[in-house]
Amino acid sequence: MKTERGALVLSAVMALLLGVVGVTAAMGSGSRAILLDGLFNLTYFMVALITVRVGALAAGPDDERFPYGYAYFESLVNAGKGLLILGISGVALVDAVMTLLTGGREIAAGMAIVYAAFATTACSLTAWMMHRTRRHVRSPLVRADFENWLVNSLISTAVLGAFCLVPLFRWLGWYPLVPYVDAVLVLLVVLLCLSVPIRMASRAIMELLNRAPPASVAVPVRAAIEDALSGLPVQALYVRMVRPGRMLYVTVHVVLPEDYALHTLGELDAAYHRVYEAVRRVHRITVADVVFTADETLAAPIALQ
Repeated sequence: MKTERGALVLSAVMALLLGVVGVTAAMGSGSRAILLDGLFNLTYFMVALITVRVGALAAGPDDERFPYGYAYFESLVNAGKGLLILGISGVALVDAVMTLLTGGREIAAGMAIVYAAFATTACSLTAWMMHRTRRHVRSPLVRADFENWLVNSLISTAVLGAFCLVPLFRWLGWYPLVPYVDAVLVLLVVLLCLSVPIRMASRAIMELLNRAPPASVAVPVRAAIEDALSGLPVQALYVRMVRPGRMLYVTVHVVLPEDYALHTLGELDAAYHRVYEAVRRVHRITVADVVFTADETLAAPIALQ
């Protein structure tokens, strides 16, 4: 897959496949761990349908309805994914604790092992294909899907290993432990993987709240802007930036001397183009506004005035 849309469609199809197979296998095996996995994937499929549409919108231009484009839709979708997975994890966590307190649950180990082997193979293959797509496409949506399938593959591997303990415990005669395997497995999977949806949701929510991007993005962008303006007598420079999804919005306030001799507006236009191209070399998908002023109070943050 070398396109964002292709990767997102693949992710949706695989989520639907694993969700249907998972819920079916859960009904036959009686395993809540498999049911949790199936519900994860069905939830992800429903969100993935929206993700495909958002991916197409985010790649397009702004319009009269959304004058700042559709970049924030990406953050909204990723926040929704994270919160949905957190909700399902919470329900599964409560169910697992209640099961442990009430004596555990018997499962059909044979069907459970077959499903876990199938899920491990399918999730690992999908994660690998998402990883390959990331080499060609810089997309927060593809990145979020890659993280999801990577976690899915790790969970499926752990589930496969745990289900293999059921026949082993029976062979060793440790029958009292068998009913607890499924509930303990759900508990461990949720606790070990909880950080992924939390990180996904918190990162997206911070983007929706217009928090500045990390230093790994902000520092190179500011350095590029300073270099592009090196030919002007800049007295103060204020750079504001946010990065919802794949889009970087940059507002630059350049404070020049009051007696700066300006012959034509074309000089400032040329300075703007230098700044814009410099930022694009650091972050390709960028919207930049450059404001020139001699009054620093019009440029400085209110907190500094």
